[in-house]
Amino acid sequence: MSHRPKHRRSRCRQPNPIHLLLLLLTAVSVAQASTPLTGNALNDGYYAMYNLDFAKAHNDFNQWMTEHPEDPLGPASDAAAYIFNEFDQLGVLDIELFADDSRFESRKPPAVDPAIKQGFLNRTTQTDQLADAALKRNPRDANALYAKAVVSGMRADWASLIDRHEYGAYRYSEIASSYAKQALAVDPTLYDANLAVGIENYMLSLKAAPIRWILGLTGAGTSKAEGVRLLTLTAERGHFTAPFARLMLAVGELRDGHTEQCKAILISLSHEFPRNTLYTREIARLH
Repeated sequence: MSHRPKHRRSRCRQPNPIHLLLLLLTAVSVAQASTPLTGNALNDGYYAMYNLDFAKAHNDFNQWMTEHPEDPLGPASDAAAYIFNEFDQLGVLDIELFADDSRFESRKPPAVDPAIKQGFLNRTTQTDQLADAALKRNPRDANALYAKAVVSGMRADWASLIDRHEYGAYRYSEIASSYAKQALAVDPTLYDANLAVGIENYMLSLKAAPIRWILGLTGAGTSKAEGVRLLTLTAERGHFTAPFARLMLAVGELRDGHTEQCKAILISLSHEFPRNTLYTREIARLH
């Protein structure tokens, strides 16, 4: 049985796709998740993860996997806890780092925790296995398609932000977008899936016009406006990804020099996730 998510200051140069996730939501209001992250082990796990309580997140996600062994979203969510843990340890989620292109591009390659990497690889593999089995039973299983999009997107993030392998990141982003489009074709209310499609549009919109034209012929989305629209929709009506989208809003506001707007978003997030020291650290830095 499958379970799809509930509705669910520096001068900036041309954005580099290496951190496109952090540049997409720059001119929209503060968005709130449509429903609270509570009520079952899967929601509890995401709430713990956004609070940077990764041990509890893993426990909650493992409980969900025990209760729903055929649901690919269980291991996909546990993979998210692994990659967020690694991002936290490496300082990848530092807002001011992402608001400054030169600092981001000059950072030294991080030393990865091998246990976290192995856990991430194990869970993404498990997700693919469960999702593929579900899709054999029902090729229109939106939850399985969404889970495939999630793990492909996280592989793109790992390739870009940790391994610094941009070709791999592009390839995984393309795969994530494809699965997300398929999931949305089955269930247009699966708002979290808009994230991957929005990323594709925004990233490819940065290419030169002739390249965008060629990519458009292949069916790829290349519209910046459409990318922002879909990502805004995710922030406003998504469930599991809404808090992450709100963090991206804060990054965008900081890049645009809107310190007070950035601070307001972070204060809202810190109230919702009081154990996340990232928010309080960044609030203290802002003047």
